[in-house]
Amino acid sequence: MKELIEDFTKHIEYSVELNKNTALTASNKVFNNVLICGLGGSGIGATIITQVVADNAKLPILVNKDYKIPQFVNENTLVIACSYSGNTEETLEMLSQAEQKNATIACVTSGGKLAALAIEKNYNHILIPGGHPPRAAFGLAFPPLFKLLNHYGVVSSDYSNEFISAIKLLDENESHILIEAGAITEKLYKKIPVTYTESSYEGVAIRFRQQINENSKMLCWHHVIPEMNHNELVGWANKNEDLAVVIFRNEDEYYRNQKRIEVSKTVFEKYTSTIIEIQSKGNSKLERALYLIHLGDWVSYLLAEKNGVDVVEVDVITHLKNELSKI
Repeated sequence: MKELIEDFTKHIEYSVELNKNTALTASNKVFNNVLICGLGGSGIGATIITQVVADNAKLPILVNKDYKIPQFVNENTLVIACSYSGNTEETLEMLSQAEQKNATIACVTSGGKLAALAIEKNYNHILIPGGHPPRAAFGLAFPPLFKLLNHYGVVSSDYSNEFISAIKLLDENESHILIEAGAITEKLYKKIPVTYTESSYEGVAIRFRQQINENSKMLCWHHVIPEMNHNELVGWANKNEDLAVVIFRNEDEYYRNQKRIEVSKTVFEKYTSTIIEIQSKGNSKLERALYLIHLGDWVSYLLAEKNGVDVVEVDVITHLKNELSKI
């Protein structure tokens, strides 16, 4: 896992180049909406891309992490199926339903049943390298989503220039990121992380929670500003030093949300002494998101080391899949 995190920018660079060299069939369809289907490490990129392209997307984009697709899906819907292994059962079920609705289908995968279906039925697809834990393939699986949205006219760019800028940013700041990740790890050791960020970066907070769960083998939760100010903030009513607040900060925060965060901190500090603010770097939302993702991945790995756990092992998920296979 350490090597895979180290190779994060190499994965992005490879995927951006793959986008350039992947030929896709043109479509004359007029789309009304987009549905991206994917779960876990294969689905988090979908969540994040909806926020990165929010100011650019010409159509509503919904992410589905379930077995069933929404009723609105029809022949004027673009459905993108994302499964790193190609065998995620929920994604394959959603794909089957989308086919019945005559939706236009495109796929991102490394192989498995999804790749076989895409080839058999001549669906546009981007085939990425396999063999990694899905959560460690984020850098490979994320850029193709931009390629597909751009190809179908949902966004005006494939964001390749921003990805290149992000690679430069991360490589130049790698030493600083490792130092900061180490300091954060020391503060989070034997704590339960409670992560907050502005709602437009919720995908980044979800990614951090997932990495803490899977890599560090720890419970973690997240919420967003301003929504948490209308409910969860009241839950901070009892002192608990087992909790550690992690706040992802970004320079493009709405000014009223900046104030909300500052006031919320005065509440948190009454009940826990561990409050960590992590400031992103970058000139675009994509750069800032990738910066926080990479930093968070390092934290999850370093916490796994301190916890003395196998960072790759996900036996409980394998057990669940084995039990489901008996149905």
